[in-house]
Amino acid sequence: MSNEKRNLVFLFVLCSLFFVHCSKTGFLEIRNTQTGLTLGRWTLDEYAEFAIEFIHSVNMSPVRETYQLKDRKILLQRVRLYSFGAGMSDLDEGLKLSRDKDAMIICGFNTSFNELNLIIGTFSDHVLFINNEIISLRELAGIPAGSNTHITLQYR
Repeated sequence: MSNEKRNLVFLFVLCSLFFVHCSKTGFLEIRNTQTGLTLGRWTLDEYAEFAIEFIHSVNMSPVRETYQLKDRKILLQRVRLYSFGAGMSDLDEGLKLSRDKDAMIICGFNTSFNELNLIIGTFSDHVLFINNEIISLRELAGIPAGSNTHITLQYR
């Protein structure tokens, strides 16, 4: 094989690898739903996970929802909670319950979203766990304690 053909093959393979890598990387974007203003954007590979934690307003205990990114969708993977009660789902068919010390872990969800729409800040802060960072969504949105706003999370 000539050097020119080898160089073309190498270039083709390199471009193919670049395309495959780029097609599996996207970003999670958080926007203020009312204004459309982008509040934050994080580069994430497909199958990466992030979590949102908040204090449940009725049972007053932490709830952490963990999501995974796949095919430009956000998939609910598991929910970590400390008690069932008003506003907290009982164990639906197909879901699995396990324990981690005092917490309950529910997994087995078959739920995906094109985007997540949340109201943050009404009762407590929502905290985002992403790329080894812990981010106050109330601070990210620039709202004072006691107020709220609507945000949208989307994987693009």
